[in-house]
Order: sequence, then C-alpha cells, then structure tokens
Amino acid sequence: MTSAGTERSIRHRWWGLAVIGLAQLMVMLDTTIVNIALPWAQRDTGMSDVDRQWVVTGYTLAFGGLLLLGGRIGDLLGRRRAFTTAVIGFTAASALGGAAPSAGVLVASRVGQGVFAALLMPATLALLTTSFTEPRERAKAFGIFSSVASAGGALGLLGGGVITEYLDWRWCLYVNVPIGIVVVIGGILLLPNPPAQQGVKVDFLGGVLSCAGMVALVYGFNEAASAGWSSGRVIGLLAVALVLLAVFVALQAKVRNPLLPLRVLADRNRAGAFLAIGLTMIGLFGLLFILTYQLQEVMGFSPLKTGLAILPATVGTVLVATQVTPRLMPIVSARLLVAPGMALAAAGLLNLGRLQPDSSYAMTLLPTQILVGLGLGLVMAPCINIATNKVPPSEVGVVSAFVSTSQQIGGSVGTALLNTIAMTVTAGMLRGESRSEASVSEATVRGFATAGMSAGAIVLIGAVAAGLLITTDLRKREENAPASDPTEPASIATSGPTRAQ
Repeated sequence: MTSAGTERSIRHRWWGLAVIGLAQLMVMLDTTIVNIALPWAQRDTGMSDVDRQWVVTGYTLAFGGLLLLGGRIGDLLGRRRAFTTAVIGFTAASALGGAAPSAGVLVASRVGQGVFAALLMPATLALLTTSFTEPRERAKAFGIFSSVASAGGALGLLGGGVITEYLDWRWCLYVNVPIGIVVVIGGILLLPNPPAQQGVKVDFLGGVLSCAGMVALVYGFNEAASAGWSSGRVIGLLAVALVLLAVFVALQAKVRNPLLPLRVLADRNRAGAFLAIGLTMIGLFGLLFILTYQLQEVMGFSPLKTGLAILPATVGTVLVATQVTPRLMPIVSARLLVAPGMALAAAGLLNLGRLQPDSSYAMTLLPTQILVGLGLGLVMAPCINIATNKVPPSEVGVVSAFVSTSQQIGGSVGTALLNTIAMTVTAGMLRGESRSEASVSEATVRGFATAGMSAGAIVLIGAVAAGLLITTDLRKREENAPASDPTEPASIATSGPTRAQ
C-alpha cells in the first residue's frame, strides 16, 4: 500500500473510532439520563411511585440480561450489520419513548432500548478490537473508548439536568434520534465490514437461561432497595438467579456451540479483567447514586447545578484515559495500572465516610470525584485490552459481550446494593426518633457515608484481586510478536498464565 493509501487507512480507522465512540456514548448516556428527569416523566404519564423504577430498571434488565445472546447474534449477522441494525432499533425505541402517552409505552420503549443496546455494545467493542491491532494505536483507541464508557453515566446526569431544566424531559429520549442518524450513516461509510462467522449456531437455550438468570439477579438487587434483603421475594429472586446461572454454566460445559465458552472465564487474566471491570462499575455507579441524592436532597442543588457538580469525575477519567494511560500501557505492566487505579478510586470512595449534613462540596465531594476519576482512567483501558487480546475471531463477539456484561451488571448491582445499604442505615437511625428536619438530614447523610465506605471497600478488595490474578505482560508479547491479522484464528489460551510467566 502506498504512503498516501496508508495515511487514508489510518484516518479512516480513527473516524471509525469516532462513530464507535458516539454509539457507545449514546448507550451509556441512557443508563442515567432519565434519572434526574424521572419526577417530570412520572407526572406527565401518570406513573405511580411503585412503577417509576421500571423506567430505569426496564432498560437495565433487558440490557444486562441479553448481552451474551446479543454478542453471539452479532457473530452470526456480521458485526457491521449488527451495529447498524442495533442503532436503528435503539433510535426508534428512543423516539417512541419521547412520544410516550402513557407509563406503559414509556417503560416498553426503555425495554426496547435495552434489547438493542445488548446487540450494539458487543458489536462496537468487536469492531474496535479488529480495527486496531498495532500496540500503540490499540492503547490509544482503548483509552478513548474506555473514557467514553466510564464518563457516559455522569454525562447522562449532566445532560438530563440541562434538558430537564431548559427543554422538556422527553428530549432526554429524543436526543438519541439525531445521534442515531449520524451513527448509522457513519457506520455504513467508515466501519470495516468483516464477514459473518461461518457455521455459527446460536445456543438459544443458553441464551434463555443466561438472560433469565441475569434478569433475576439484577431484579433481586433492585427489589432489595425497597423491600429489604430479608424479603421473601428478594431471597427467592436471588435463589432463582443462582440456580439458573448454575444450570447455564453446566450447559455451557456440554454443548457443542456454547454461548459462553468456559475457557474464556478459566483464563486467570481475563477473569481478573472482568472482575476488575465489574467491581469498578459498582464503585462508579454507587458514587453517581450518592452524588445525585446528596447534592439535590441535602445540599439543595438544582438539576443543572447537580449535573455540573458531577463533572470533575468525568473530566478526570477522560484526561487520564486519553492522555496518560495510552502512554503507560506499552511500557508498564497492566496490573501496575489496574491495581493502583482501583486503589486510588477506593481511596476516593472511602473519603465519603467524612460526609456530614454541613459538609462542603469542595472539601468532600470534589476530592472524592478527582480520585475516582483518576483511578477509573487507569483501570478500564488495560482491562478491556486484556479481555480482548488474542481472542479468536469466532469468539470476539462473546468476549466483547462479557466485557459489557461486567460493566452493566456491576453498575446495576452497585446502584441497588449501595442504595439498600444507605436506606437501611438511615431507617435504623430514624427508628424511634422524632423525625425533625435535622435528624432526617443527619440520618440520610450517614446512610450515604456508609454506602460510600462500602463501595470503597468493595473496590479495594477488587484491587487486591486484580493484582493477584492479572499476570499477563502485554508489553513483551506486543514487542516480540508480529502484528496479528485479525482475520486469523488465534488460541485463546495464549494469554493465559503459562505464556504470561
């Protein structure tokens, strides 16, 4: 290829990354963008207090539950076709939600968004993995992608605040329509079109079991926030989730074309990366939950001011993920980025233990956000790189899906778990007390502080686990090995502990 042709190819790839990043941002924004607007949506659609959670959890349940199936269907369709199909479906569901005349239509549209997001996310990561194979380009591309993934939730809160305050809550959903149109056109013009995997058979029974198990798991954690951990419904849902997921794992060990090849999880480095992603997302979404309520309920911030106040975490993540981590990944062992990054995020979350009703933003919430943002910027790109490195073409979709599953389930579980901890502590402090405004405020803040420290402890445990599990040295492999052809099969075991050592 001529020098001019090579330059055009490189430019083409980076414009393709912009399309992939925009699709990723659209999906991640919708995990939180309706949160601040929910009271207005509830009023306009006549939704009850009990049913309003479904506007959030309907999206989460469909998204988290169908990711593995979405990854395998993407392999069957071809990744660019899966990408464009998913974006069109997501955009249509968003338009339906924006025009929703009733609560039922709004919830149905959010479920539809989740279904198409489950097809879209694995396709975006699979396209990214096969587009960038040169080590330094790959590190930079993953840094940009991971910063979008980490920052999307916070940007959703900011966007929701701005839209709700100056436009109308319906534009929280309508905003996806112009974005979706740009992404579809860009995807057709700029993204590679690798052929669909031949002979791929979809394990629909495994898909049903994994979907039902994940839905039961996420739903159980969500219900625990309102019903409590001792509720028979919560215990039953979690028990059903464990049984379904256990049956799913047993089935994957026996079927000829498993939805999730167990060797993907048996590799210690991939297992460490998946665990780090999931536990980090617990901390991130727990932080967003705490900030949203602390700023609005306790500190009296407006929706717009709340969105702006959450920006430091996003800015820190983006700066580190795009400017620092890509420069360190080719020269520093992955675990020397992941474990310290998680420890940094944990330190920020543990700082929330200092929260008081009269705490200032600058002395408590701002330092927490800076530490968490810096930590996230160090964690996500190396973990995604480890998870997708040297994966055979036939399994890129399923590995990409499991990366997204780790993010989504971690975020869902984190929100529900930490919300339950906060509510339990608050209710315990108020039991038998006269509910003056001061006592309610103190109990509420103590609940948030305990939830923050719990999130910090979870992420700190994850830092230790990641340091022990992640042993692969991508630097040596990438320096000594020739550039891989993404169309050639490669043994998934090459990134295991034997090679790493």
